[in-house]
Amino acid sequence: MTNTDQTVLEQPRTALSSKIEAASARLHRGDVAAAGAFTLVAFFVMHRQWRNLGSGYLYNSGQDQAMWEWFFSVAAHSVAHLENPMSSDLQNYPLGVNLMANTAMFGLSIPLAPVTLLFGPTVTWAITLTAGLAGTAYAWYWLFSRTVGGSRAASAIGGALCGFAPGMISHANGHPNFVVLFMLPVIAALVVRIAKGDGTKKTTVALGLVVALQIMLGEEPLLIFAIAFALFALVYYAGKPREIWPVITRVAAPIPLAAVIALALVAYPLYWQFFGPQSYSFLEHGNMGNDAKALFQFPSQSIGGVATPGQNVRINATEENAYFGWPVLVLSGVAALWLWRESRARAAAVTVVVMSVLSLGSELFLGKNDAEVELPWQWLADKPLVESVLETRFALAAIPLIALLLVLATDKAFRRGVRPVPALWCAALALALVPLIPTPLTAVSRTPTPSFFASGEWKNYVDDGSVVTVPLPRPEDARPLKWQIDAGMSFPLAGGYFVGPSDSEDKKAKYGAVDRPTALLLGSVLNSGTVPEITADQRTNAREDLQFWGADVVVLQPGRNSVALRDTVENLLDIDAEYHDGVWIWDVRALVR
Repeated sequence: MTNTDQTVLEQPRTALSSKIEAASARLHRGDVAAAGAFTLVAFFVMHRQWRNLGSGYLYNSGQDQAMWEWFFSVAAHSVAHLENPMSSDLQNYPLGVNLMANTAMFGLSIPLAPVTLLFGPTVTWAITLTAGLAGTAYAWYWLFSRTVGGSRAASAIGGALCGFAPGMISHANGHPNFVVLFMLPVIAALVVRIAKGDGTKKTTVALGLVVALQIMLGEEPLLIFAIAFALFALVYYAGKPREIWPVITRVAAPIPLAAVIALALVAYPLYWQFFGPQSYSFLEHGNMGNDAKALFQFPSQSIGGVATPGQNVRINATEENAYFGWPVLVLSGVAALWLWRESRARAAAVTVVVMSVLSLGSELFLGKNDAEVELPWQWLADKPLVESVLETRFALAAIPLIALLLVLATDKAFRRGVRPVPALWCAALALALVPLIPTPLTAVSRTPTPSFFASGEWKNYVDDGSVVTVPLPRPEDARPLKWQIDAGMSFPLAGGYFVGPSDSEDKKAKYGAVDRPTALLLGSVLNSGTVPEITADQRTNAREDLQFWGADVVVLQPGRNSVALRDTVENLLDIDAEYHDGVWIWDVRALVR
């Protein structure tokens, strides 16, 4: 064999070897280990929900799990029936719900529609939260190890902090749109790539596609992330003035083009969100800032929170957006001072401070006491785009930047070459991060769906009208949404749990349906347990409300103050209740028609 023949034979082998090496570089054993570890931790956090996919319910979700399972179910129903997924009258009949104006997460609910149809929305719910926790951790790990240049070990620490931070665990109780955040690191990586000069068509198109997908997963996280990223870039380049103009020239075309691509893809959904039926202009939520103590305390659903619980200053169980723990803040401060000469560290430290201050809201509260100190959020609270954002959630944007500081400091500690430094840094990391290790989310068994709905008995009482439950489903009690799901989404409900317009002229939003007189009356009886004297006007209102709702049947499940509620409905309708399959019913078809 000649040398020429040998060379010819080796060329394909060399090309194949290069491809294998490239693939190996893209996916290292450390990547597989990180992905596996993150997945195991996510299942550990969610395992109580996975153990009971039939009736399991995350205790701290309030009514949010019921709402989200309904979102998944109605998306699957729309796919199966080739209907417009952005709107449905299965709740709030006959006006319906603008699902684009709610957090319906079409970027996941539609692709997972087959899962929902085959196995039910609770399985989709569990998959979404588990994949969200693990996927977000891995995506930040990938960013730190590829874009930032961190070692795999340090990047794994940073990814774990991002994916299983107190805010992430808290939102995992009931807000998948703030758990499925694995597109945000991808957006950051693509923007950085463009800023470094890789403004190719492929990168630009990829950025536009990913931003469009994130919009369909959650607009509020994207907005908070964009504000933090812009602030980080501003501080970063302020320390490198000579690089500002070259960067501007590199991003001047690709970034706007990517924005155009993204907006073109989601233009119609956004139009439906802001101008479609049952759209609204803004959601007024009052003061929703973090208490300053929330920045330093351990989260309730963590080892540290269980061992040393602090004052309860959270907004609710799903909004522990800060709760970094004082050891992490101290260690982050040490890392920032140690790395202050590095632009990335300075930008990260400044952004952490700014986003944390924004998360405190308009006034400073310390231990639930008003310190009478006005904060910068008061000048931003009524500005477009951010007026509906819960200011407490700005603290979530600090998490990846704290992780970045720890990644950079960890790598520097191990590059020092002085033996005590790595050991001391590892000890400090353990003291800071171990208290934040999450505990499994609490799951309970929910009340079974009444046999009236589960067995199909309802079909004998519903023609083409709605079911009116007593009281109507609302943000305080969304159980009837589960009844509807178990009945195959085959009838509409009056009332519901969603965000829609109020009856004000400025289209201000509210949670739940616009309250009609009969809904308010039944709600007051539920709370008081007292049967009121029913007037002629109330009977007239009841008939008009039933006609508005297109009611076929009124249903009451025995429970709190159900005797008073049953007597009230009988007095309103002048019809005796009938007991069928676990519920009291009033057939109102003749009355309404």
